Amino acid sequence: MLFLDGVGIGGKDPLENPIAAGYAPVFSSLLDDRPPQFPPTRPGSLTTSLKLDATLGIPGLPQSGTGQVTLFTGVNASKLLGKHFGPYPHTTLHPILNKRNIFRQLGEAGLTASFANAFPELFFDHMKAHPTRLSVTTLACSMSGIPLLGVDALRTGEAVSADITGAGWNDLGHPDVVVIPPEEAGKRLSLLAKRYHFVLFEYWKTDYAGHAMDAAEAQSVLSAFDGMLHGLLENLDEQTTVLITSDHGNIEDLSRKAHTLNDVPLILHGTGHTSMEQSVRRHGGMDLSCVTPAIVDFLNDSR
Repeated sequence: MLFLDGVGIGGKDPLENPIAAGYAPVFSSLLDDRPPQFPPTRPGSLTTSLKLDATLGIPGLPQSGTGQVTLFTGVNASKLLGKHFGPYPHTTLHPILNKRNIFRQLGEAGLTASFANAFPELFFDHMKAHPTRLSVTTLACSMSGIPLLGVDALRTGEAVSADITGAGWNDLGHPDVVVIPPEEAGKRLSLLAKRYHFVLFEYWKTDYAGHAMDAAEAQSVLSAFDGMLHGLLENLDEQTTVLITSDHGNIEDLSRKAHTLNDVPLILHGTGHTSMEQSVRRHGGMDLSCVTPAIVDFLNDSR
């Protein structure tokens, strides 16, 4: 699962939507060589492209806290709170995240999982000082016993930097981390996929570029993701299903600093894409809440 923070289905104007500008050709190739404002599925292809509602039936702009709790538990967190909330999960949602997060559900089903992102020592210091002020994904790992990987795993190629290439680690106090091409990061993910039933990689730089309204930065982060996706697909057997989705829109509209009300893409790629689509549709409303239960069912059925 490739989780892209802040990537919605935007308009056709390349000046507003950097995805429509063609900065991610591999990503677009999964959508019949068209950017995500046109999500058809090519007959005979290995890809299904769907739209998910990120508003979750609640007024206001979607936020990361409630959106990601919904995405990674299957419970409509915005509906429970009666509002959107973020960037961190509301403390009211912690018991739900603890009980229903995707890592716990997979573990209880006897399935193995890994969070592929590597974290610097500064993060672990922050985690000790502020154990509840964590993102949804890191808090879910902490709650369910999934180890958060550090610089040693990054050095040995058993983890992937959150910025994909590792270029930012010098500023994080780890100047010895080797910068790698995005394609190599994708290859690392393919190797992890052979060891675990479920592998998650989270890319937050898309959301940051959207908030910055920075076209050059948007091009850079999308190109890095696209290179990683290329490396992943080149080294991954087609029996492995790749799922790409987001929690809310942002980068697809650089004319505004805030999140958007746009749907987000759900891309399923691999020989199991049709079965995965059926699993998604079985779980109802075609919004963020269908993703985790669909993944758990699909992996259970695939054993």
